[in-house]
Formats: sequence, structure tokens, C-alpha cells
Amino acid sequence: MSEIVPNTVILGDAQETLKKIPDSSADLVLTDPPYFLDKLDADWDPQEVKNITQGQVIKNLPGGMRFDPDQGMRLQEWYQKISQDIFRVLKPGGFFLSFSSPRLVHRLAVAVEDAGFYIRDIFIWVYPEGRAKAQTLTRYTSVKDERLSYWKTPQVRGNYEPIVVAQKPPEGKLVDNFLSNGVGLFNFSERLEGNYFPSNVLMTEKMAFLPPIFLIPKPKKEERGDFNTHPTVKPLALLRYLIRLTTQKGAVVLDPFLGSGSTAVAALLEERKYIGIEINREYYQIAFRRIEKAKQEKAVNSTAQPLLL
Repeated sequence: MSEIVPNTVILGDAQETLKKIPDSSADLVLTDPPYFLDKLDADWDPQEVKNITQGQVIKNLPGGMRFDPDQGMRLQEWYQKISQDIFRVLKPGGFFLSFSSPRLVHRLAVAVEDAGFYIRDIFIWVYPEGRAKAQTLTRYTSVKDERLSYWKTPQVRGNYEPIVVAQKPPEGKLVDNFLSNGVGLFNFSERLEGNYFPSNVLMTEKMAFLPPIFLIPKPKKEERGDFNTHPTVKPLALLRYLIRLTTQKGAVVLDPFLGSGSTAVAALLEERKYIGIEINREYYQIAFRRIEKAKQEKAVNSTAQPLLL
């Protein structure tokens, strides 16, 4: 079985492909895993919903109405197995950063911890562009009752994403581990806007009740690419910052759920190496195009403008 080398994107299953990565070879794992929120809640009759909405299919129901509670447990079991593979390939002291969703972050955190990692923190990425999720009940039930006026499904506008910050146990003291393995500490050399130290709240715009610590917008069309159909593209600015915070130049950044390639592009722009794994052929091809475009642009402008310094 041939080993996977850095600056590679692999089309394949994460669990199977991780077996080909050498022990203690990655400095950072940065990923946004799938959550499998795709089932209808048991309280809703799929056929009734389909009839009432005149052909609206189940997949178009709001997320809070297609979640089987058992899925959270299955997600935790599955992600623990993935995390065990990640534990092996990470260097001692290396960080494992997992994007999550508010109602599943506890499952991911427990899965990662049970795989042997330390949970160091939960970062919160706050953004203003969240969509309203609550739905009027008359869209999904034939019950007519004035008491339902102004009452909607139990979902509010989503304006944040949690990021589980985990660490593989270091060898000995943190300082000794950093000097021998090059990982395990946070980089505080660069202050953020307003001369603030890094924070576990990452914001997209100034808010009256919070200091302007970290300004990160969701990715625009120009950044995503006209050809990018991935639904959850993360901002390069956010990924670049997380990479700088946890690694040194030349480090290997692994993303076992690469999607459309943002982590690899961010690593490339920050002068790190990357390994990406993606099971979806369409997203794999998009990632390849984005990485090649980033390489070309970097070659033209070798002094790429730094972000969030």
C-alpha cells in the first residue's frame, strides 16, 4: 500500500484513505465533516407533508424537521472512528479543528475526546448572514387553530458555527513538544484588529456589545468560484487564520473532508503543505480547479496580500 505524500488531493473514502497516511505526519487537521441531517422528524408524516405542500419533497423541509435523534448517536460513533485514524496521523501535540453545528457539537466533541484527544476549546464563528429557519405551521399541517397564530417551528436564525478545538496529547511538556515536533502551541505573534490577542469568538462584523476582535465575512462568489456548487464553503480568511494560529510555515495540513478545496487553498496561500480527501467526484474536481487557480495566482504574485494581520 503506497503512502500518501503532501500536496495531494485524493478522491476516495476518508476512513480508507487515512490508512495510507503515515503515523505522526500531519501538523494540523482542519475539517468540516458531514453531519447527515437528512431525516424527517418522527412527528411529521412524509406523505401528508408532500400532499399539503403540493409536491414539495422531504429534502426541502427545514433542517429541524428532518432530524432523527438517533442520527446524533450514529454520527458520534462514526466520527469517533474517524478521529481515531486522525489521532494516529497527527504529530504529538498537533491540533484537530472540527467545524460543527450548534445542535451536534456536543456529539462531535465527545467523539473526538473518546478517541484520545484533549478538548482545548470551542471556537465560535459569528456571522450576520444567517437565514431565518422557522416555518409557519400551516405549511405542514392541516390543523386550523387560532392559537397557532404567530407560532412557528422551533428554529431561530442561525448566526454562528462552533469549531471543536482538540489536541493530541503532547510528548512531555508543551514547550519541549513544540521544540521537537513543531506543534502544540498557539501563535500569538500577530495581533488582530484593535491590537487584540486571539479570541475564541471569531466575528464577521462589528457589534455594539462586542469588541471588533475578528472580522470574517462568508465567502463571496469571486472566492467560491462560478463553478463551485458546494453548499457550505468556508471563508479563506477564517481558514488561513486558523492555520497560522496553530502551525508554522512548511507544516502539513490535512482535511479528510475537503469539499471544494478551501482548506487546501488556504494552506497553499499560507506556505503550508496540504493533504485533502474527498469522496464526491464533483467536489473533488472543483477542489482541483481551485487549487490549480491558486497556484497560478500565487506564481504571478509571489507576495500574496496577507489577511487579518
